[in-house]
Order: sequence, then C-alpha cells, then structure tokens
Amino acid sequence: MCGWPLLLLWGLLPGAAAGGSGRALPHQTVLDSQGKYWLSWGPRGGRLAFRLEVRTAGYVGFGFSPTGAMAAADIVVGGVAQGRPYLQDYFTNANRELKKDTQQDYHLEYAMENSTHTIIEFTRELHTCDINDKSITESTVRVIWAYHHEDVGEAGPKYHDANRGTKSLRLLNHETSKVLPTVVPYFDLVNQDVPIPNKGTTYWCQMFKIPVFQEKHHVIKVEPVIQRGHESLVHHILLYQCSSSFNDSILDYGHECYHPNMPDAFLTCETVIFAWAIGGEGFSYPPHVGLSLGTPLDPRYVLLEVHYDNPTYKEGLIDNSGLRLFHTTDIRKYDAGVIEAGLWVSLFHTIPPGMPEFRSEGHCTLECLEEALEAEKPSGIHVFAVLLHAHLAGRGIRLRHFRKGEEMRLLAYDDDFDFNFQEFQYLKEEQTILPGDNLITECRYNTKDRARMTWGGLSTRNEMCLSYLLYYPRINLTRCASIPDIMEQLQFIGVKEIYRPVTTWPFIIKSPKQYKNLSFMDAMNKFKWAKKEGLSFNKLVLSLPVNVRCSKTDNAEWSIQGMTALPPHVERPYKTEPLVCGASSSSSLHRNRALELPVGFVVLGSMLHSTGLWS
Repeated sequence: MCGWPLLLLWGLLPGAAAGGSGRALPHQTVLDSQGKYWLSWGPRGGRLAFRLEVRTAGYVGFGFSPTGAMAAADIVVGGVAQGRPYLQDYFTNANRELKKDTQQDYHLEYAMENSTHTIIEFTRELHTCDINDKSITESTVRVIWAYHHEDVGEAGPKYHDANRGTKSLRLLNHETSKVLPTVVPYFDLVNQDVPIPNKGTTYWCQMFKIPVFQEKHHVIKVEPVIQRGHESLVHHILLYQCSSSFNDSILDYGHECYHPNMPDAFLTCETVIFAWAIGGEGFSYPPHVGLSLGTPLDPRYVLLEVHYDNPTYKEGLIDNSGLRLFHTTDIRKYDAGVIEAGLWVSLFHTIPPGMPEFRSEGHCTLECLEEALEAEKPSGIHVFAVLLHAHLAGRGIRLRHFRKGEEMRLLAYDDDFDFNFQEFQYLKEEQTILPGDNLITECRYNTKDRARMTWGGLSTRNEMCLSYLLYYPRINLTRCASIPDIMEQLQFIGVKEIYRPVTTWPFIIKSPKQYKNLSFMDAMNKFKWAKKEGLSFNKLVLSLPVNVRCSKTDNAEWSIQGMTALPPHVERPYKTEPLVCGASSSSSLHRNRALELPVGFVVLGSMLHSTGLWS
C-alpha cells in the first residue's frame, strides 16, 4: 500500500452491544497491576481477535515486542474521538521511533467509549508477511500495552508516562475448557507460614497426605494458590509422589530441599505428578483423562516442592502458597501420567560464558522408551500437554520427536522462552509415543552477559533443560533423561588426567600443570573462552555419548539405566511448513474489502503524524 490513504473504521451502530461485539472470546487476562487494562483474545474466522477494555477516555495502545521493550515493536493504537472510532497500525524502529505502517493489518470490529472506559475489538492474521509485523506462533509472545487520557491528535499519540507495561502470554495455547461442569470439591496442598531465607534461591519441601477416599477419584483441574504479593517470589511448584510406606509423623514439618539434613523420607519422592511454573494459570485435564487418586497405585503421600526466587535477598518473608486440586468420582476413561525428559540436572551440563547462542540437548533415548513401553504399553502412550523448563539463560526450548530415523512434527516448542512465564502447552492434537521412538529436549541459551561458566543445577543462575510430558494411559516410567560425558568435555580444554579414585566433589585434576589440583569447575572457568572455542565446544558436546537415566516409581530403575547411548542419527529431519500469509495482508485486498463494508462504517481521515516517540 503506497502513500497514506484514508482509514475505514466502524462507527457505533444504533443498538450495538455496550460491552462488545457480542462474540465471546475464550481467553482473558488483566495486563496492569491496578485492573485498568483488560485483554481478551481468541480465534475468529481464521484470524486472531483481540478485545481491549481500558479505563480511559483517550487512546489505547497494544502490541508485540521481541523483548518486552519498545524497540522493534509491532503496535496498534486506537480509540474513539468525538464519537468516531480510529485504529492505526504502527511499528517502532531500533530507536523506538513510532512510524505508521504502510501495510495496515489490523481490522477494527467494534469500538465504544463511555464516561469511564474505552473498548476496542480488532482482528489480524497470524502471519501478515509484513516485515514490520510480528508473526504470532505457539511460542511465548511479549505483549506491550499503554494508554493515555487524551485521544491521538495531529502530532500523534502523546507520551503515556507510567501507563504502560509488558506481559508474556501464549496466545495460541490450544487449551481445553477451564470451566468446571458443576460445583466440584477440592482440597489444598498449601505451605503454612514458611520463612523464606534472605538468599537468592530456596527450594522448600513439605510432605502432605492425600485425603483418604473410599473409592477412586480423578483430579480434573489443578490451580496455583499463590499468596497475594508473592507472585514473583514463587517461581515454580512441583508435586511428587512419594513412597506409601510411611506414617503421618513425616508430615510434622517442612525442610529445605536438597539439604544434607533433609529428612530421608523426602528421598523417596521422585515421581513428578504435576508441575506449575511462574506465569502459568490453572490446568484442566482433557475430558477423557484424569489424575487418579484413591487406588493402591496412586499417591498416598506427596511432596510439594516450592522454588522461591528472592534475588534482592529481602528479609522477613513468610509464604503460604501451594496448589488446589479439584476432584470427582465421575471417573474418566484414562489415568494421566507424567514423564520428566531432558538433561539430568548435574554439573556435567556445561555452558561457556560470552555465547550469544549455545545449544544443549537432553535425550529420552530409544533404549529407554523401547524397554519401558514394550513392557508396559506396546501400543504407545498419548501426549496431550507439555511444560518446557529452563532458567535465566534460556532463550528457546524445543521437544523433538524421532521414529526410525525420521523426525516427526515437534511435540512442543517455545522459540521466545521467558523465564518468568512457563506453563503447560496443550497440544493441538494428541501425539503418540511408540516403543523405539526417541525424544530430544533441545535448549538454546544466551550467556553474553556472563564471565564464568554456567552449570546445570538447581539455582535459577544455574541451568536446566527439561520437558514434562502429560500423557495417558499411565505407565511405570517417570524419568527419561541423559547426562553428557564429562571427561571428553574436559579433554577439549586440555585436561589429561584426574585424581583417582574420586574422593572429593567436584573431582580434582592431576594434569596438565596449568590445571593441577584444580577442581574441574575451576579448570573450565580458567580456560580462555572465546566465541570460536565456544562454537567448537558446542559441536563436540552435541556429538558425545550420553549416560541413560530411565527411572520407575519408588526409586526403581529400568535395566537400561546407567548404560551409554549415542545421539540418534537423523536420516530425514522434519521440514516445517512455510508460513502462509493472510489474504488481508495484500493491499489490493484491503481496497477490495473497503468496497464491501456496510453503511455503518464511516470514513475517518488520518489525523496521525508519521513519526513520534512512544517509549
């Protein structure tokens, strides 16, 4: 589209619904802390529809940003001025200058204004093929928002001051209904007055006893219960099934997880049955699947592990957060299970400093899936949701699926991973895992701002590379992971020999001289890492044999546990389908569309200046 044409916009028709177009949108969230800016969204006729309800009589801004900041953002600005609605597609350059987009890809569906609020509904294609627009995918999207008490004038939108912000969302999460069919009973697994230490990372563990049921129940929904004001403190919550051979004395107190003085009972809790992470909401199981409770195979005791992130070392914090489980006796067809796949959390997971991109892979190997599935379910299991998990250096995660040398469609991915927003992704279609398949959790990291090695570990400053697969029917497989070989990693930096037998941890290097008597961690940090060395090291690590971890419930192991396997040879990598641009991205189609608009539309000439600063 050349030049700067008139905008065709919807004037309010007599009798139009006061609250919106009348077409419901399935997703809703508040974007600001004061409840003044609400966003609703959902699919509509092959496009994505948005509804903004903002407490202002001025303009409303909304957009998508690669980082959550204003630079290189895709923005739409709208409002109602003197009874006439307006909507304008903008973008910002690297200097945060606001510019009108010559290709207008946002289409106004409804607009209204009363004495307190402005409401705007609009749609756009997922992929507009406009270089100034952001494609909307199943990855995390960082939405940005702003508003002002005045409408847009001749000079463009006025500066919004503090009325702005950002929030990470997943706009295309194929979620089952959140609405429970009737009033459903629930029980809470919530910490009681946990004192949070004034340190960066704390893992707190507390055991709970599941209520005693006289018959089988299914958990059909799980919600986080986060103490008000602690939304950024509680980073993630894991719920583990523990051994049933205890008495209630183990419930007396909680303790820091992974601590030398941690109760022995905690060590029996290895089967993850639910995972929630910061930014996530409640999780509803599909209508044919539930988490089983009340049978001999089901958990009697569970461990609630809450990860607290306190980077400012704030003192005096007391927390009462946890999970709420909704359950029913209306039993569904299948019992759900959870498999933890990826890189076993250990110091052998290494990431050099100063790397703009570094890739790690955790393998759920053919050998593990072959043994477990052949014994438990030869016809395969069906995955319906996945949680992808990493820490602060994580930039992208993909769960890849292979069968007989051929790569299948990705099970799940997030190419714009946000540490502060991790939730289960519902799969658009359930995917079957068969005996002999293998999975790779592939994580992409950025350590440009780090001067020392990043290690696999529990702290958010360490790293993880994990996928939690929700599937049915439940089998006796809880972890399917791998550990990379450390000795070949050390040989890369020139290590020749370590002291044996290994009596200290981390173990100590014997030769060569420059590393003598250093721990392997100190040696890796002493090595002079540059981008060239980092790339070569990355290529090496991805080709190394891996140690297989293949675990059952109750600390049992499949026979393949501890064996060595090679990364799969991929004969036929998966080829992604090309993005299809929406028909509305064509300027000629915009013009044709204009001829078909009903009488209720009015013409509003452009009042907006071509550039400005909206930051």
